[in-house]
Amino acid sequence: MNSRMNLRLVQEIVQAAIPTILFALLMPSTAGAQNFPNKAVRLIVPSSPGSGFDVIGRITAAGLAEEFGQQVVVDNRTGANGNIGAEIAAKMPADGYTLLLGAASHTANTIIYKNQSFDFVRDFAPVTLLASSPSVVTVHPSLPVKTIAELVKLAKARPGQLNYGSTGTGSTSYIGAEMLKDRAGINIVHVPYRGGGEAATAAVSGEITVYAPPLAPALPHIQSGKLRLLAVTSAKRIALLPDAPTVAESGYPGFDFGSWNGIMVPAKTPKEINARIYNATIATLKNPTAVKRMSELGYVIVGNTPEQFAAHIRSEIESLGRILANLRGTAE
Repeated sequence: MNSRMNLRLVQEIVQAAIPTILFALLMPSTAGAQNFPNKAVRLIVPSSPGSGFDVIGRITAAGLAEEFGQQVVVDNRTGANGNIGAEIAAKMPADGYTLLLGAASHTANTIIYKNQSFDFVRDFAPVTLLASSPSVVTVHPSLPVKTIAELVKLAKARPGQLNYGSTGTGSTSYIGAEMLKDRAGINIVHVPYRGGGEAATAAVSGEITVYAPPLAPALPHIQSGKLRLLAVTSAKRIALLPDAPTVAESGYPGFDFGSWNGIMVPAKTPKEINARIYNATIATLKNPTAVKRMSELGYVIVGNTPEQFAAHIRSEIESLGRILANLRGTAE
């Protein structure tokens, strides 16, 4: 009898203690979210210093540091069209202290690359799309062309003799050029570089003749005359370059392509921390200094919800799947 009573007493004690135990288990996560961040945060930028990614990343990092009251360190990790940086971020603890600057190239990578050690859609949670930017079609001033029509005419007269640079297969600068090649029926040789800085240097030096990057990294070279602007890739002309025609206006109706960058975190990051990062990022996008710098570089600020950003990524993967069908699973 005493044995049964003792057993019942033990069971009652355990049952009574369960809520306390569960509360104790949950407390560290909640407390961590409330105190976030209490140390430096790392923003992985999957491109080289001086690239468009890097510029938008540093503007964002400065704003986040102000909002967080903590240092936000930009960590440039180049290679594999942004996959190296994304892979590092995907394997980091989901605690909010590692952010990824996601980009249009990452959606292309889901189609082109095979045997990746991470899944861009599964392993990351979108926070917000920061900004978008059209790309531009430029040439070295030594090339005797001033319009898209003249470039196409020259390329057809010299098949395989002209080249274009990019930051890798599937990058924004690659896709824009390949879309033009496909629509115009021309043969221009692809020359890949490790990062935007290297590709821009090659374009300015004349090592490559055609370069179709996002507007931001090309703008200073266009303004200085080191690169000649032929057209913008957006559906409509942009206010920053009102005299520049679109590719669509230049004989290829419906041509519309651009780049984007957004903040992402490892998928299992607690929602409370995600909310803190989201709010800080949205505040950054309203900061007059950040707005001025992004606008001067031709960026259109977005700042959408995580759900809208996720839908944007899904939609882009679907549309790029058609454009890049011939490259599916071709990269290691």
